[in-house]
Amino acid sequence: MKKKAQIIIIIELVVVIFLFGIIIGRAIGKGSSKDEKTTIKAENTSTEANATEATSTTDDNKVVTESDKKDEEVTTETTADTSGVAVNAPVDYMSKDVPSPTTDDWLHTDGKKILDSKGNEVWLTGINWFGYNTGTNTFDGLWASDLNTSIQAIANHGFNVIRVPFSAELILQWKKGEYPQANYNQAYNDYLNDMNSQQIFDYIIGQFRANGLKVIIDIHSANTDASGHNANLWYTDRISTAQYLEALDYMSDRYKNDDTIIAFDLKNEPHGKPYEGSAAAKWDNSKDDNNWKYVAETAAKTVLKNNPNALILVEGLEIYPRDIESNGDFSSTNEDDYYFNWWGGNLRFVKDNPLDLGEYQSQLVYSPHDYGPTVYEQPWFKGEYDYDSLMADCWKDNWFYIYEDNTAPLLIGEWGGFMKEPNLKWMTCMRTLIKTYKLNHTFWCFNANSGDTGGMVKDDFVTWDEEKYNFVKEVLWNDGSKFIGLDHEIPLGINGISLSEYYK
Repeated sequence: MKKKAQIIIIIELVVVIFLFGIIIGRAIGKGSSKDEKTTIKAENTSTEANATEATSTTDDNKVVTESDKKDEEVTTETTADTSGVAVNAPVDYMSKDVPSPTTDDWLHTDGKKILDSKGNEVWLTGINWFGYNTGTNTFDGLWASDLNTSIQAIANHGFNVIRVPFSAELILQWKKGEYPQANYNQAYNDYLNDMNSQQIFDYIIGQFRANGLKVIIDIHSANTDASGHNANLWYTDRISTAQYLEALDYMSDRYKNDDTIIAFDLKNEPHGKPYEGSAAAKWDNSKDDNNWKYVAETAAKTVLKNNPNALILVEGLEIYPRDIESNGDFSSTNEDDYYFNWWGGNLRFVKDNPLDLGEYQSQLVYSPHDYGPTVYEQPWFKGEYDYDSLMADCWKDNWFYIYEDNTAPLLIGEWGGFMKEPNLKWMTCMRTLIKTYKLNHTFWCFNANSGDTGGMVKDDFVTWDEEKYNFVKEVLWNDGSKFIGLDHEIPLGINGISLSEYYK
């Protein structure tokens, strides 16, 4: 009997130990599973954070959308680099409530500086986003992405102005009440489905305003065409100079009471080579059809008649005579008689024959474009080159002297490219120049489908190229902890502040 009792006790102990082992195993497994899920969640959060942005965050990691004021719990990722500004990137949010247009954010110039209405210096640090020139009739990339998310992502990443390339042809169609179909993913952007292409643009302007973003309207081409920028001049066989001016007149009048649109870039990259004769853009005192000076002054006055507060951006030429005395009318067809530079990058004429806007001279900004050797191997890239040689061989005489002489502000309207050699060396030199002198600039570009430069986002138009962004981030206006916008009241995205906050 005693032996049976001992056996029963041993069996009971074995059962207890077995059950205890199961409990311990489950606890260990649960802990291991929790660690694994935490790791996976962290990886997913990083992916999502790189892909999309949100309107605002609070200390308890909630997103607050402006449209419905609902709190949605999300996981965020914070990245920081040498600029010192943390980029918070929550996910999944809607459009923002749109404030009414204002007229207190207009800008003007004083020597090489751009100032706000209170006389405070500002720094325009933006990006290009094309599509209104290509035939998409809205921004490219919306075939793969959500418009609201993209707009907020740009603001949250600290770009304070967007240069928007347009065709004059599309603007004239809008004026006539014709609305070419906007091409976008109607499932991702279903809130646009009841709008025509012009209404979509007005919606975009509202969302820019709500996010503290400002806009530069750029007449990128006369014709609506993805290759339209290759045309030398502001007119073609389809669009006349008078129609080009009509397009500027319409846009500047339509938005004259909305300081979301702060500037007009009169024409992207006027160009042409000596052998092209009257088909090449020139700069003299004639009223010839191809004289960019005469047309630029006329175009500026067209805009300023409607809105005397808009900034006027004027780009350069491709060629300029070496000897004004003998070839000031650009009559020579000999290449040796000219200085060459990038399309829109030759502003040597400012020294000899500057633009005259009369009483509106304080609205003038010169806007060269500059690129690296992967776009074209210019003479100054051959052999060894560095910052000093670029300054001596290209930048100084073509346009930087305008800044040094305190003639007018500069805004580098296009610069950028692939993050690899031989381009990266040039990009680093250009960034050093911009950072050293706080030159205004709009980086080329947001679009993934820019063939010779690539974009700030990858092919899905959602995932940001973090390497490129962190490179450009060093020349985005910030105070060491926040990005600085150009609106006096509305902060720039969720990681920025307003001008009034900065200058309080």
